[in-house]
Amino acid sequence: MEVLEELKEYYCKWSGEKGYIGLSENGVPIAYFSVRKTDYPVILAQYSIHAREYITVYLALKQAEDFKKSGEFGTVYFIPAVNPDGIAEAYCDGLYKANARRVDLNVNFDARWGGGEKNVTEPSSENYVGKAPFSESETRALRDFTLTVRPDVTISYHSKGEEIYWEFYQSGKSRIRDGKIARVISRSTGYPLRSAGVSAGGYKDWCIEKLGIPSFTLEVGDDKLSHPIKKEDLPDIYAKNKRVFFDLTEYLWKEKNGL
Repeated sequence: MEVLEELKEYYCKWSGEKGYIGLSENGVPIAYFSVRKTDYPVILAQYSIHAREYITVYLALKQAEDFKKSGEFGTVYFIPAVNPDGIAEAYCDGLYKANARRVDLNVNFDARWGGGEKNVTEPSSENYVGKAPFSESETRALRDFTLTVRPDVTISYHSKGEEIYWEFYQSGKSRIRDGKIARVISRSTGYPLRSAGVSAGGYKDWCIEKLGIPSFTLEVGDDKLSHPIKKEDLPDIYAKNKRVFFDLTEYLWKEKNGL
């Protein structure tokens, strides 16, 4: 069964809060699931904004189920497939990253838009920034949902490389705060913290620069694997990311309550 069909089936069976953040450029609903244990902290986790990285959709469904069963602190919003049109294209072209209009959604946010070293200015299977920030239905939907939810932390799941990106020109207290949270995630996954170099226009970047939200990109899957990562590689990815939301929500809840 294709991942989008599995996601649709999972959505129908989900008994908790669920809904759609909006529609893709081709009119496909972009689903979310929510698990609420306590009102704080609120985490927003988004997956497969890059089409070929749809292994992360499977990860999202397993993490949502785990947190629903065993989470103690916080509220987590899971958005398993931000880019459903692109995922459909990636079944034919395994290296495809963009959406239906050949825009790379993770360089289409208003955060030093167009300033990344790999950005291109014409439609492409990757790295095209679009005609303007938020030119795409998917990025507008994720923007609006984020502004509605106002999460305390955002997590963006990508593949591959087994590393964590957390920086985007923070300074002072914000940088200290974000660094502490990044180290919690690093300990939970075993992934090292890395610098993304000269990048811009990503969802993480926008959340940090425009909203002041601690935001993190987790690259899952060994760098030796080929795109798209096969489902047979999911168990190892899941094992390393199984406790992310448990550890993160517990840390933030205890920090806020002085424990």
